[in-house]
Amino acid sequence: MDVIRLAPETIRTRRALDGWNEPRIIPLAHPPDRGAGTLLCVLRRLLFHSLLFLLGLGLGLLGPWVWWLDREAGRRFADRQWTQDSRVYARPLELYAGQALDLADLVVELEHIGLRSGDPTRPGRFARSARRVELHAPAFPFPDQPQAAQRVRVDFEGDRVQGLSDAAGRSLSLVRLPPAELGELLPTGSDERSLVRLADFPPLLVTGIQAVEDRQFRHHHGVDPRGLLRAAWANLRRGGVVQGGSTITQQLVKNLFLSPERSLVRKFNEAVMAISLERRFSKGEILEAYLNEVYLGQDGAQAIHGFGRASEYYFGLPVQSLAPEQIALLVGMVRGASWYHPVRNPERAMTRRNQVLAQFRDTGLISPTEHDRLRERGLELSRSDQRRQRPNAAFLELVARQLRQDYHDEDLRGTGLKIFTTLSPSAQRAAERGLADALRRHERQPGELQGAVILVEPSSGEVRALVGDRQAERRGFNRALDARRSIGSVIKPFVYLQALAQPERYSLVTPLMDAPIEVPIEGDEPWRPSNYDGTSHGEVALMDALAHSYNQATVGLGMELGLPGLFRLLEQLGVDPGPARHPSAFLGALSLTPLQVAQLYQPLAAEGYSTPLRSITQVVDAEGREIGRYPMRLRPIREDGALALLDFALRHAVTDGTARSLPALLHDDPGVRGKTGTTNDRRDAWFVGYTRDWLGVVWTGRDDNAPAGVTGAATALPVWAEVFNALPSRQLNRQWPESLEWFWIDWPTARLANEQCPNARAIPFIAGSNPTELSDCFEPASTSRRRRGRNR
Repeated sequence: MDVIRLAPETIRTRRALDGWNEPRIIPLAHPPDRGAGTLLCVLRRLLFHSLLFLLGLGLGLLGPWVWWLDREAGRRFADRQWTQDSRVYARPLELYAGQALDLADLVVELEHIGLRSGDPTRPGRFARSARRVELHAPAFPFPDQPQAAQRVRVDFEGDRVQGLSDAAGRSLSLVRLPPAELGELLPTGSDERSLVRLADFPPLLVTGIQAVEDRQFRHHHGVDPRGLLRAAWANLRRGGVVQGGSTITQQLVKNLFLSPERSLVRKFNEAVMAISLERRFSKGEILEAYLNEVYLGQDGAQAIHGFGRASEYYFGLPVQSLAPEQIALLVGMVRGASWYHPVRNPERAMTRRNQVLAQFRDTGLISPTEHDRLRERGLELSRSDQRRQRPNAAFLELVARQLRQDYHDEDLRGTGLKIFTTLSPSAQRAAERGLADALRRHERQPGELQGAVILVEPSSGEVRALVGDRQAERRGFNRALDARRSIGSVIKPFVYLQALAQPERYSLVTPLMDAPIEVPIEGDEPWRPSNYDGTSHGEVALMDALAHSYNQATVGLGMELGLPGLFRLLEQLGVDPGPARHPSAFLGALSLTPLQVAQLYQPLAAEGYSTPLRSITQVVDAEGREIGRYPMRLRPIREDGALALLDFALRHAVTDGTARSLPALLHDDPGVRGKTGTTNDRRDAWFVGYTRDWLGVVWTGRDDNAPAGVTGAATALPVWAEVFNALPSRQLNRQWPESLEWFWIDWPTARLANEQCPNARAIPFIAGSNPTELSDCFEPASTSRRRRGRNR
């Protein structure tokens, strides 16, 4: 029986209410314990007050914490400054009808830009046939004006561009292709990103990332309760974490401000900061930040952040040119960039991409038909796949050195500069391959020799290619810039240029004595130079002495001219020859780098116009504003007549002198001028040659400067020929200066002849410097003079 214990007052009350007349006796099981009731009451009060205290304490502490999170989220988001590595670009290739360019070189240029073989109706693809290339160049923000994507047809006739037209068949006069990206300058070593404005992202990417990661993005205020419940339910059913439930804003907060640890505290902070961002900033600002911040893989030690950089890294394309299936792959990688890495885990990446394509279809972003078509496509990653090979390290070093003349490192590092350079990707590849292949064929032991190659456009002084190692991708000692080696006989043209600049004393037919010579040296033994073949050749024409590189004749001539004049000339041409002043400098006992040698020869190849060699044309900041321009600084050389005579003599060196083996090595000799050089004990081999379009310098030898068994004609010259056979070229057709007069000479004497004389040879002279003595075959009724100037 249940017993109800009532207090006396209660009994009285109930009696009144119920109309009891007689008191009822309620048996009690136990007498009331007043002490226990008091204790229980105290405990209850203590518990209640404790709860109130804890609640107050929590509110007191949590309030400031939430306030601090709110303030920090707003401040740090507003003050965020993303670093971008400064990027270096090759020169943009301009196409026009009649241009010397073969189809294979254009394909090389397109591949360096990032285009791939495929359907040219899609951006970033090209198709080639026997005489035509159809391409779809991606858009590019040139500093002068942004250039939209464009479809172009390029027709070829031999090794020339025959014509250009657009997709509708309309003729085009000029097409400028986007420049190839060469690499980063002074990378920060941590993050890589290419910032892109929200308006410049493809619409499918902007909507697709919301469809996959946060469908309520436009409606929630930073946290999506329904998404959290849905994720919790999914995780409960699966027995593990399969959904995060975080909104795009929460993901951005975690990436920007928080650690990746999974804890309730971190989730609380994340939610508070996400709400704070949504309260302070627009959806567009948040989404743009997210698209530029999200982690999408690694490039070596550098993390790839943002869709802009990921697009360039994985596909070699700007993000604006991505195809739908490429967008789907990158969107799918947001869930786990390493897990779905398309190179390391292609099958997993393909599965994930197709899942995203299905989500695109389910949300109406693509049609079912398009979905079925896109899921059949491969991943089509860029050739560079994951880590870039950075094959232009030697050239980039030249760029960095020239930039440091105008900027501090802190101005170049992480500021997102765009540096436009002069490099030609197709020429660079020709130089790299030519050096590596030719050295393998001409060295005594495998790997014994090293080398350097520099290619320059003579008229502008722009460096088109630079190789500092036979393994071009290897970083380290840059021989093109830092190998100071004796230059041997490549110095001789400048000795003879001094002489030819004095037409009253010297001409190309002036007899020189190639005989033993003794040069007194103060405080030392006399210097007695000898020829390479150990033979003295007696009296020779000045042009023959240069073409055959006779040492004794050159030293004799140099001593007549004086050593200071040679050094002054070198300095005028932009090269510091160093402090040593020894007569052996007439034979090239000077230590110069290949780049300095290229600087010396530039005015010879540019028909008398000198300009400093340059590798940079323009620098713009991250916003596309020009902050630096590097124009040509041409300076005419006064002795244009002497330069023309020297040019004639250097052609003679190729046809009849030490470089006479060159024409046989070339597919087509466009009229090359050149000079060989070999140093003592055959330690160094040089060849410098130029055409109408190219100046090339080649050095080969050993790094330890030991005898290498090399010569200019046998080692460096074949390298030069290998390189130039891969370059487009045009026949030299320069007009001689009007100051020159041509005479028939009874070669190799310094006597006038008639054209009918057996040894008659037309030789140019600066007006008034021609010989007057007549040859025995000269007929008085005729004339020895030809017209002034002529095409060569």
